[in-house]
Amino acid sequence: MPIPGPHANPAMRSDVNAHPPHPQCGVSMAGSKAQADNADTSSGRKRAQDEPEPEQDVPERADPVSNSASTDPAPKKRQRRKPPSKSPAETPETEDSTGASSNAEKPSKGKRKPAQPKRTPSAPWPEPFKSLSRTHRALNLVYTFCCTRKHFATTFDNIRNAVQAQMQGQELTVEDVARVKVLVPRAVRFEYVDEAKLEVMTTGEREGTQLGYGRDALGDAGMPTTKTLLFELLDGDLKRQVRHPQTGEPTKPVRRMKNEDLKMPVYSQKQMLDLIEKRNKKFTDAIDAFLVQCEDEAVDPVEKLETEKHSWIPQPPHDDTPITAPSTLPQQIPKERKSMSEIVEEIRQMDWYTAQIVPEGHRVFDPQPAIYGDLTFPLSQNLVNALYNTKNITQFYSHQAEAINHLHAGHHVIVSTSTSSGKSLIYQVPMLHELEHNPSTRGLYIFPTKALAQDQRRSMQELLQFIDGLQGTLVETFDGDTPMSNRNLIRDEARIIFTNPDMLHITILPQEAAWRSFLQNLKFVVVDELHVYNGLFGTHVAFIMRRLRRICAAVGNHSVQFISCSATVANPSQHMHAIFGVDPQSIHLIDSDGSPSGRKEFLCWNTPYKDPNDPSSGRADSVSETARLFSQLILRGARVIAFCRIRKLCEVLLQAVRTELAALDRPEIANMVMGYRGGYSPQDRRNIEKDMFEGRLLGIVATNALELGVDIGSLDAVITLGFPYSISNLRQQSGRAGRRNKDSLSILVGDRYATDQHYMRNPDELFTKPNTELQIDLSNDLILEAHLQCAAYEKPLSPAIDEVYFGPQLHTLLESRLLQDKYIPSLYHTHPRFLPNPSRSIAIRDTEDQHFAVIDTTNARNAVLEEVEASRAFFTIYEGGIFLHQGQTYLVHELNTSMYFARVSRVHVDYTTQQRDYTDIDPIETENIRLLSTPTPSHTTPSSSNSTPTPQPTNTNTNTNTNTTVTVSKAYFGSILIHAVVYGFFKIDKRGRILDAVPVDNNPPIDIHTKGMWIDIPPLALEILSSRNLNIAAAIHAAEHAILSLLPTFVVSSPGDVRTECKVAKKELGRKLQMAVQDAKGSGGMDKQKLQKILHPPARQRPARLTFYDAKGGACGSGIAAKAFEFVDVLLERAVRRIEACGCVMPQGCLECCCDERCKEMNEVMSKAGAGVVLRCLLGWEVDVDALPWGEEMGVADNIGELRGGLETVVPAVEVPGRIGLARGQAGSGS
Repeated sequence: MPIPGPHANPAMRSDVNAHPPHPQCGVSMAGSKAQADNADTSSGRKRAQDEPEPEQDVPERADPVSNSASTDPAPKKRQRRKPPSKSPAETPETEDSTGASSNAEKPSKGKRKPAQPKRTPSAPWPEPFKSLSRTHRALNLVYTFCCTRKHFATTFDNIRNAVQAQMQGQELTVEDVARVKVLVPRAVRFEYVDEAKLEVMTTGEREGTQLGYGRDALGDAGMPTTKTLLFELLDGDLKRQVRHPQTGEPTKPVRRMKNEDLKMPVYSQKQMLDLIEKRNKKFTDAIDAFLVQCEDEAVDPVEKLETEKHSWIPQPPHDDTPITAPSTLPQQIPKERKSMSEIVEEIRQMDWYTAQIVPEGHRVFDPQPAIYGDLTFPLSQNLVNALYNTKNITQFYSHQAEAINHLHAGHHVIVSTSTSSGKSLIYQVPMLHELEHNPSTRGLYIFPTKALAQDQRRSMQELLQFIDGLQGTLVETFDGDTPMSNRNLIRDEARIIFTNPDMLHITILPQEAAWRSFLQNLKFVVVDELHVYNGLFGTHVAFIMRRLRRICAAVGNHSVQFISCSATVANPSQHMHAIFGVDPQSIHLIDSDGSPSGRKEFLCWNTPYKDPNDPSSGRADSVSETARLFSQLILRGARVIAFCRIRKLCEVLLQAVRTELAALDRPEIANMVMGYRGGYSPQDRRNIEKDMFEGRLLGIVATNALELGVDIGSLDAVITLGFPYSISNLRQQSGRAGRRNKDSLSILVGDRYATDQHYMRNPDELFTKPNTELQIDLSNDLILEAHLQCAAYEKPLSPAIDEVYFGPQLHTLLESRLLQDKYIPSLYHTHPRFLPNPSRSIAIRDTEDQHFAVIDTTNARNAVLEEVEASRAFFTIYEGGIFLHQGQTYLVHELNTSMYFARVSRVHVDYTTQQRDYTDIDPIETENIRLLSTPTPSHTTPSSSNSTPTPQPTNTNTNTNTNTTVTVSKAYFGSILIHAVVYGFFKIDKRGRILDAVPVDNNPPIDIHTKGMWIDIPPLALEILSSRNLNIAAAIHAAEHAILSLLPTFVVSSPGDVRTECKVAKKELGRKLQMAVQDAKGSGGMDKQKLQKILHPPARQRPARLTFYDAKGGACGSGIAAKAFEFVDVLLERAVRRIEACGCVMPQGCLECCCDERCKEMNEVMSKAGAGVVLRCLLGWEVDVDALPWGEEMGVADNIGELRGGLETVVPAVEVPGRIGLARGQAGSGS
């Protein structure tokens, strides 16, 4: 479902790949049911939420064993049986229950409602409850200590004797645990699990052959399985919890241990005792609440407890006792689903829903009736019949008619309307109409992906079968998968060719002589999904289009018409002009959507806390939450697609969906859900698309590979797991839901990270932020020269003739970069270093030629599962690791780096693996230097632009309120080396706990060369940061993001074209530093010798440097960092102004100053104040030292205090040597 922009008519809809999930238990935040509100806004009607205003969310910092990997299935017993009424201790209080009006004034953010006095039972606890409390205390004590043992599974049989010993010999029964679960159902996992899986999960070091890894699903059907009863407490992990006195949020949660921590986690006795006491108190409160409820209902609490315990007694797998499914879940998937509003309401009534829909996060968009238009010219009866027989079309929507009329008049057309608005008809009808009158007419249809091209080819072939005289017309795809034996036939005989920019660049244009007949008769060039051609890729495509126009003109064809379709963007006409270079007066924009749309609902769904009444428990697992929503929707008859940011997350979510369906006793439905992502073979992807289109699949879990308009049939719901990097991506994904008059639903599931929680707290921004403008840079000399070399190969270049295509830079580049003709000086040829095939040496997008084949050897199949790019292979395939494909787990037996293949086999394990790696980004050669520092006008005397500021004495420890030292800083440009090493992996269970740390020896390092700029942090900045105990790494990281976010305003680029080295929390805020900080506060009790050993600097340290590099373009870069280098002074100044003007109070900053939506480390190690110090010192501006905060906190997500420095992983940078001939200190003048 599309999310309209700020100026959109609410009835007119507009169109809307990096970190693993962090599984925790799916427990929800307290809240209440919603009531309707009829208020309309420009961004859709808001559903009034009586869910409470969310507190400022704190992304969870789990204990070191709580790493991300997979999902934690919901307790099977709870899902299978109809649960009893919610425990009073866990039931959210609703407004209805308190008599509050839904229109009552909502409390302002950050303020908490006064706590109501806690009710206690009027009589002492009955003896059974006292006994049950003792049972819980014993279970709690034994489990908490046992769960820290790496190779110990807390099965009922394993812990029973220890628990009974704590109970002075009293017997522990299954019924006792069921009684505990009655009172705290979400805090206990008590169910039967596969003993074989549990054995594999808990056996650390044994090799796969010893564990029987060879068992495969195909061979397991006849093998007996043994089930064992597992007991776990789910309401918290071992970590230090300190609640803020005002907000109640955790102020010092221990950070999550992720990929690289070498040692297994170690817990202090104090941590364990604190968690035990916390659980005991929660259980005591639960007993009080249960007894109070029984008093209100006038029932015997003992009888009620005994009655409800039966619902929580696990049934052995062989037990044939009939199971009662929840009343709202249909027994069979209905052929006709209910309305989305009814389905959402049913989900709200489920026991696990506790106000996940955030306040003002439920929007309703009214249905839009169709608006029709008429053509200004008649269509043939054959074409009319074809449209009716294939698509049931009798009338054109207004935007279709307007576009077809303009094309008939000879204009260029850009259509910018919502997904599923019938844009493809706009370029099908004119082409068919032209073929009827001139059978030699040609059409070139260009799509960004092969899947889109195949989809449109099928659609066109269907239409041609109903048009007399055109049934035999050849229309075919021409891409990298086209057999060589068919290419000449397609080139000579096809009337419509479906291709992509890559084939036009590499094959068609360089072979102009062979394609001359096609180019001479070319009438229409269609470029679909124009919004994809943005930034660097868009610049390449723009020059390819100019080369196409140039060659067509050279063969006498001056009447080519261009047709483009795009998602809703801010500047469609300007972008089409930039891509094609045609006269802007001949471009006609159609952006008034006449297609009908059904009622659309959008939900901002925030992942709840593990314990709904305890924010300090941290956010639960967003993957499990998404899997639960996905399953509930498809079981109610909705066709669903879920989008994930990265490939591994796609596989993990698919695995979680299948686990959830099995827990709901609907495992057969799992076969109707498939994954879809890059890496799958083209044949597999076509089969998935076909199965979804024909209704054999009910759901797809995909990356943004399906964000574009591949036709997979109508979809009822879209779920986006985690904010997808930009609002434009979100609107594009949401647009996949809803077809014609059917209602639809789109859900954004908020993860625990800062960006997600920003939009959960401010959902209005999702609907009101303007659409982004698309930009390309035709002045990029590096890209322009590359395409000039290609153009000269296709036909010698002439400055006088070809300037209209390539701009005023043409003359300079021809004289300096190309080869002048010896006999005709006005012509220029390709330089010999680009021969013999210049187009093959110029990559227009960030793709790789080398791939690793992943071969499934299970039961001697020896079939290729998929292909993985070489740059990804070492991060996803390593011997002993788990490889995920279609949600299934495969053990990697062999990685052959010379033959580029890996051997894997199917296994049944309850863990996944997470690589342990590091990446260093370092300059290796300086090519250019610029002086940076200029005194700030507000604090210094004006001076000439050529004068050098005079350094002054520094005393960072004085009591003066400013630091007036002015330094001379330099910016450097040159070669950058990206050095990545995968040196091991973690085995991680479904709760995110590390089971084992395994080294990897045979993975070679990955070295990538590119171009970039860097700035060394002056010693003065390091001194100031150290004097205030601020974290230097956090300051550098925030400064890098502040500069990077401003880059598109100076240099035409798109997010991701230029990147930086982000700081990693697990390296910068290690456990040793936390221990040292605690000791400094007087709580550690360490002797000096031990403290000095702990504070020993880490072996791997990084230079104090801001680094920015081209992410695309190979060793020569893309030219974007080089252009940014020219504006580096202004970039720094603007970054300072932006940080200081931002009104956010969070020490880590926000998206408006120094956080970045695309930060691969999720903006965890950040210091807004520190970034200001770094940038001011680089510019030579004064720093008010006394106004700086003190670094005092070790949590990276509490947003309460500044991150503490001390055990620095940053050392002063050393100047990088320059090229021969580049004198030290040589510099260009600052801007």
